[in-house]
Amino acid sequence: MKIAMFEIEPWERKAFQSLETDHEIVYHEGSLDEAAAEDVADAEIISVFIYSRLDQKLLGRFDRLKLITTRSTGFDHIDLEHCAERDIAVANVPTYGGHVVAEHTFALLLAISHQLVAAVDRTRRGDFSLKGLSGFDLYGRTMGVVGTGDIGGNVARIARGFGMEVLGFDTKPRQELAEETGLTYVDLPELLERSDIVSLNVPATTGTEKMISHDEFAMMKEGAVLINTARGSVVDTEALLMALAGGRLTAAGLDVLPEEPTLREETELLRSYFQEKHKLDILLADHLLLRMRNVIVTPHSAFNTRDAVQRILETTRGNIEGFLRGEPENLVGA
Repeated sequence: MKIAMFEIEPWERKAFQSLETDHEIVYHEGSLDEAAAEDVADAEIISVFIYSRLDQKLLGRFDRLKLITTRSTGFDHIDLEHCAERDIAVANVPTYGGHVVAEHTFALLLAISHQLVAAVDRTRRGDFSLKGLSGFDLYGRTMGVVGTGDIGGNVARIARGFGMEVLGFDTKPRQELAEETGLTYVDLPELLERSDIVSLNVPATTGTEKMISHDEFAMMKEGAVLINTARGSVVDTEALLMALAGGRLTAAGLDVLPEEPTLREETELLRSYFQEKHKLDILLADHLLLRMRNVIVTPHSAFNTRDAVQRILETTRGNIEGFLRGEPENLVGA
């Protein structure tokens, strides 16, 4: 079979060498777009990361496509309905170590609570004054965990290690997690009202789109902190800007933004807007967030440790091998 791999770095290719004996593999460091699709239109298997947007138009270029395997847990960048109509299987990486993203959640939070970005920038200039660098303790604070799956569960465990009270909200509460960590499940309004820090750990679905918007920010404690390592679409960006500007939020730590794929391609901004109809107001809001001193933004890198990426690659190879054997693994449906 012909297998096309996108968004893959040279060192990552080693994970798929065992497939090269019996199959043709084409590697691309860039994302899969209209131009790239022309070169591999006869591919039967494609593997992508989250920055390749596989909509009906793009997938229509692949006449022989049988399997899409995304090297991510989320699959909102793939048109599952179209895949179902064409009997194209879609596989993901259900888990690659939820502790990695949970650790990044606290990297963002500690950077905020200890004013690390400003402190490092100041000392690099030779200024060792402490003025304006006052932070806050995590011990004794209340952490609200929205979504208590693999990642959220680990956020709760780490929070307890810091001596924090932990509240949780989930449509499917995990009683064993509550018993293990001392987490208390409450409804979302109560979590927002009581939490000093709110951590978002939910997937991108129609049900979670803009689940944190104006009404939700109005419920939050004055001076709360928001950490989002989930998906940019979970938060209403305009509402977030207003909450930060109005003082409802002290700060925000964001590993995700709604229009991050476009932000990554600054040189193609106008082309993207006119051809793909990205919302210019959301792009502008994202740019404002990037420049606010009380906001820390990382480039969707919470997953990006060498260990976690290796696990992702190995699971992806397993997904391909299982499909080739007629025993598909980790399939997701519409």
